[in-house]
Amino acid sequence: MDIKRLLTSLSNKILTQFAIVTSVVLALIAFNFGSIYPFYAENQLTNTGIIINGAIVALFLLGIGSILLHLLRYRREEAAIATFINNVEALNPDYFEGVPVDSIIAQRHGTMRTIQNSNGEINHSALAAMLNADQATQFGLIRFINNILILTGVFGTIVSLSIALLGASDLIDSADASLGGMGLVIHGMSTALSTTITAIVSYALFGYFYTRLGDVQTHCLSGIEQLTSIYLLPRYVK
Repeated sequence: MDIKRLLTSLSNKILTQFAIVTSVVLALIAFNFGSIYPFYAENQLTNTGIIINGAIVALFLLGIGSILLHLLRYRREEAAIATFINNVEALNPDYFEGVPVDSIIAQRHGTMRTIQNSNGEINHSALAAMLNADQATQFGLIRFINNILILTGVFGTIVSLSIALLGASDLIDSADASLGGMGLVIHGMSTALSTTITAIVSYALFGYFYTRLGDVQTHCLSGIEQLTSIYLLPRYVK
């Protein structure tokens, strides 16, 4: 077993990337605020663009916040794995000294002990499958946001093009309304562009960290199963 790999905190690396990307994005927004604000907020004939872009950003922030919470949770699990391994290497008779009782590795040990006390058969494959299923349910909101985030840009484009078509209809119907109709056409095209840009950038950033969260989960669960095979099963299976 590669002990060094299990001691590596992948979540810390992702959290560092998270902090760097957040700093870069905020710096770019601040540096280009003079160009961004007029494009999104000034000279808008309707509030459609502001509402749709605000909804996209809110959805993005909700998903990113959820990803951040899960990364912090897995960092705690990786710390529990590191503590367990340090106890093993130090020949500590109590492998779980300093390991939080609500950590995954401690819960796995408690489950195995309960099965043994009930004179049941410990099936490692079944335990691994149950753990994977339980962890998969934790990402429901994140998966939902990842699936619909890009669609919000499409929705904004459709709504904005509808506004542009209304403006074009005014141009055709009445020469007196040509100025207002042309304004609606320009406003609709501008809103379609802004919502598409917002959705694409949000989806790219969110998709990257969602993928990296999956890597952190795989790394953590792999360590749990390896420790179960090497250290816990010999205690309970003769």
